[in-house]
Amino acid sequence: MHVHTPIKVRYGETDMMGVVYHANYLLYFEDARIDFLNALDFSYAERIEGAGYMSPIHDIEIHYKAPLRYGEAGIVRTSIAQNLPMRTVYRQQVYRAEDVMEGEAGGRPEPQLREGATPLVDALVTVCVVERDTFKPVSLRRTFPDLYAKYEDIVEEA
Repeated sequence: MHVHTPIKVRYGETDMMGVVYHANYLLYFEDARIDFLNALDFSYAERIEGAGYMSPIHDIEIHYKAPLRYGEAGIVRTSIAQNLPMRTVYRQQVYRAEDVMEGEAGGRPEPQLREGATPLVDALVTVCVVERDTFKPVSLRRTFPDLYAKYEDIVEEA
C-alpha cells in the first residue's frame, strides 16, 4: 500500500538556489505520515495523542538525488518498509507530480508511478511510540495492536 501526498513548493521553503531546502523534506514527510495513518482510518491526533502517546522520529536516512524547485508540484509516496514491535520504518519518496498517474491496486484506486520514474528524494524514516509524560518507549504491538496488525498486512521490504 502506498499513500501519495501532494506538495507544492512555496518560495519560503527554498534556499538561495531556488531548490527545496533539505530540512523542509522532513516537514513534507511528517504531513505524509499523517496522511498515511488517515488512509488507514487511524487518526494520529485522536488515537495516538488522544491516548497520551507521541510518535517521535528515532532515525532518518535520506538520499537527495535531484532537486525540487520553487513552484513545482511533487508527491510524497509513503509505505511501510519495516514493522517492528518497538519501531516502524516508513519509506518516503518524493517524485515530481507528473511522474504519478491514476491507477489501481488490489481493486482500489491507487496512483501508479510512470515507467522510468525515479525518486528525487528517497528516505527511510524510523519512528517509535512513547508515553507523552515520560517519553518512555512502548510497544506498538501491545499499545496499538490494530495499527500494528494493519502494518503487518501492508509491509514491504525496504
